Amino acid sequence: MNHPLVSYPLQPGTPVSDLPFSPCVVVGDLIFVSGQASVDLHGNIISDTFEAEFRRSMENVRLVLETAGSDLAHVVQTRNYVRDAEDLPLYNKLYREYFPSPRPARTTIVNCLDPSLRYEVEAVAVKRPTAS
Repeated sequence: MNHPLVSYPLQPGTPVSDLPFSPCVVVGDLIFVSGQASVDLHGNIISDTFEAEFRRSMENVRLVLETAGSDLAHVVQTRNYVRDAEDLPLYNKLYREYFPSPRPARTTIVNCLDPSLRYEVEAVAVKRPTAS
């Protein structure tokens, strides 16, 4: 797509994948972050405990947002995928760490991931305001 309001920022250190998607798409001041899971910067899955996978996924979101001119404080919506329902209490605890009140709009889907992943997250954010 070639449109003046649409960009696909990518900088060294942004997690990438061999799969056919962009880490994020920026449309005007909105940033749409593709699903981020527990992967390294080359898209290789790193299986771990739920907490470690959650934290790695959120750090990947943070890196993608920084590339696009934003941060976790400017996230307005998340879509979360939790493999095992028994991880929901820990998920809610960790989520509160990354998103203090007021929190973004949120959807959580359970029992939905491939066995190789425990957690994945998508996000929509706005760009940080520029200093005037």
